[in-house]
Amino acid sequence: MEPGPPGGSRPAERGPCLSSPLGADQAASASWLSAAGAEPGRYPLAVAAVLPAGGCGERMGVPTPKQFCPILERPLISYTLQALERVRWIKDIVVAVTGENIEAMNSIIQKYQHKRISLVEAGVTRHRSIFNGLKVLAEDQTDSKLSKPEVVIIHDAVRPFVGEDVLLKVVIAAKEHGAAGAIRPLVSTVISPSADGCLDHSLERARHRASEMPQAFLFDVIYEAYQQCSDYDLEFGTECLQLALKYCHTKAKLVEGSPDLWKVTYKRDLYAAESIIKERISQEICVVMDTKEGEEHVGHLLEEVLKSEINRVKVTSGALCHAGGDLQQIILEQCYNFVCVNVMTSDFQETQKLLSILEQSNLSILYPVVVVSVHFFDFKSVPLSQKMENLMWIREFAKEVKKRNILLCGLLICYPQDEQKLQESLRQAAIIIAALIKERNSGLIGQLLIA
Repeated sequence: MEPGPPGGSRPAERGPCLSSPLGADQAASASWLSAAGAEPGRYPLAVAAVLPAGGCGERMGVPTPKQFCPILERPLISYTLQALERVRWIKDIVVAVTGENIEAMNSIIQKYQHKRISLVEAGVTRHRSIFNGLKVLAEDQTDSKLSKPEVVIIHDAVRPFVGEDVLLKVVIAAKEHGAAGAIRPLVSTVISPSADGCLDHSLERARHRASEMPQAFLFDVIYEAYQQCSDYDLEFGTECLQLALKYCHTKAKLVEGSPDLWKVTYKRDLYAAESIIKERISQEICVVMDTKEGEEHVGHLLEEVLKSEINRVKVTSGALCHAGGDLQQIILEQCYNFVCVNVMTSDFQETQKLLSILEQSNLSILYPVVVVSVHFFDFKSVPLSQKMENLMWIREFAKEVKKRNILLCGLLICYPQDEQKLQESLRQAAIIIAALIKERNSGLIGQLLIA
């Protein structure tokens, strides 16, 4: 086994929650699981997680195993690890990967500053990989950072949207019943074909459910089941709940899961996952402008139009040098979209300040940050061609900050002009900004657009 590196100073669980937060009932139920403010490892109930990640992804139809396929240039498995790391009462996360991918997995852990991760070599099948992860947790060696948990969660590395609510439900159910698993209603009717390829019979869809992940077990139950199961089970089986029933006579409690527990299986699922992530990190915008408190500013007009075009716009006002505290708080709250307004100033002054703050914050480690540098200009005093020429160096800036996962582009708005024309220009600007933030299209990075 190779333990994962401890990570840097920035906790990996930062970033927008990509799944449903805990409801009131689940939060109340969690009171016996953890104490507020307690450090990992000090909870009354020891919980660990095992992620089999040794598959080759044949159904994906791509040469890269699906757990390592990039979404927004970040491996899929990193999103799943982040989802588990957000749950503070999960003490250890064991990932089973093939020997040839251990180095790549360690690089992912270091780059995205994942914590509480340990690696173990995967087996040739899913069940053998899970068994290897359980063995590591059971060994309880003095030189290991791992310890035997009371409850273990088994989850797929390619289900990135698992939330704390369903994790908590299966853990509580496993504590009471010995085993538990998430289920979902069947979408399609299951039929059984005969030997000659004709319909033999079909199942009544309402009486059956699809088995999903996560699943949770009392550790002693599932470990004993794996110790007893046959080579045939290890080679061809897929259902962990069935092993607990077959070898330990433990009937699993079935827990209704949420629609976002789906598994990334096919290539099209990568696009669906990317769309979900983009949608969830595009819900908030911070507008930064150089203004004094109470001062009228054309940036406020843009702000109001953005509010009417895009929901949940978050704003900070004032010069960056004075509003740094507010901006830092917005960064801590995981806003990944910034509109920096420059009016009749040095062409890039305010945007440069913002980029410097963002780079120092390391905000962009987990998700790409979009920065739209908006420039209001008076075409009567400065010819448009000259203004555009002065701003073309945004391309060079964009190339540099792209290395830090910051996506920068520019937007020119004619000002001053009559109120009707200005409102139309601002509306067009809002539409462009919304598209840039929603699509996060690297092809537009460094471009200078005109509203």
